[in-house]
Amino acid sequence: MQFKTIKMIPLAAALTFAFAGTASADDTVVKIGHVGPLSGPSAQLGKDNENGARVAIDELNTKGVTLGGKKVKFELLAEDDGGDPKQGTAAAQKLVDAKVNGVIGHLNSGTTIPASKIYHDAGIPQISPSATNPKYTQQGYETAFRVCANDGQLGGTLGRYAVQVNKAKKVAVIDDATAYGQGVAAEFTKGAKSKSAGVEIVATEHTTDKATDFNAILTKIKATNPDVIFFGGMDSVAGPMLRQMKSLGINAKFMGGDGICTEEQLPKLAGDALGDGQVVCAEAGGVEDAGKKAVEDWKAAYKKKFGIDVQIYAPYVYDAVMTMVQAMKEANSAEPAKYLPFLAKIKHHGVTGDIEFDAHGDMKNGTMTLYTYKGGKREVIAVTH
Repeated sequence: MQFKTIKMIPLAAALTFAFAGTASADDTVVKIGHVGPLSGPSAQLGKDNENGARVAIDELNTKGVTLGGKKVKFELLAEDDGGDPKQGTAAAQKLVDAKVNGVIGHLNSGTTIPASKIYHDAGIPQISPSATNPKYTQQGYETAFRVCANDGQLGGTLGRYAVQVNKAKKVAVIDDATAYGQGVAAEFTKGAKSKSAGVEIVATEHTTDKATDFNAILTKIKATNPDVIFFGGMDSVAGPMLRQMKSLGINAKFMGGDGICTEEQLPKLAGDALGDGQVVCAEAGGVEDAGKKAVEDWKAAYKKKFGIDVQIYAPYVYDAVMTMVQAMKEANSAEPAKYLPFLAKIKHHGVTGDIEFDAHGDMKNGTMTLYTYKGGKREVIAVTH
């Protein structure tokens, strides 16, 4: 596999943010649901997602959209799933009861997968900006889509990178026992083994997404002297884990998926345990060269609007909303049954790249960005398929 830069087509025009315009009493309301963890260890990512949705909603209302000959006002119904499957299905049912026209979310695979049945049974299209477990789109639900690469692509790429570039021979794997963590860890293992029969998985360990003490796991792993430790989980666990690795004198490369790949939070949580070039992670999506300025402009406008930097997924949430609304425009209707066929065949040019779905609802030709950290700052290694 070649890890090379992929050039993306530039956006047709510069992105600007605006606040929502005033709607008249005659406007038809189109409800877009959004679900993510606004509480719990991944709350910063959930809020990042919600902010991305709000940017899109405000922009749509300012520009004005007409469907079926009537001007519409878009309304965002935001719910908190706490990263918990039970809370996630309750949030999904609440949105169904509110008769939303579509749903953006959830963030985690562990909440997205069970919620997807509720949306499917109600005939409501769902686009996840960040759920990567392959099972989500393998259930046969025509309502399920995602605008990011799945674990097979993401974890597999990281596994191949560990062998081809890091020349790893001994690998330890840890997951946080969530659908996301287990899925990406399994795909990493497959990817690593696919490139070298000589790779040895010297340890397979499990923790939880709320754990803070990893000394027992890491002490066992240290005895195996691994070249690479892969962690399937989120930054809230990865940061403390890196600190404990340093205190135990473990110098292995640390790898993970998009859950750990945050620009500010991982450096903050890991502190001086984030060695230069020690961490390699991957984020679904990525632009380079001509398309890069548009993304940076979008992030700058986001920061101006909210006073904070983008965490990871906000641009993908923005694109998910805009993709759904483009399908509504093409169908000239916000009724789920009418615009769903148009969504399945959509070709949308977004901030994060070109969005087009395959028969399962996965991204066609989805890109990934590989990162490392130097001086506490995240740096791009490559953009690849």
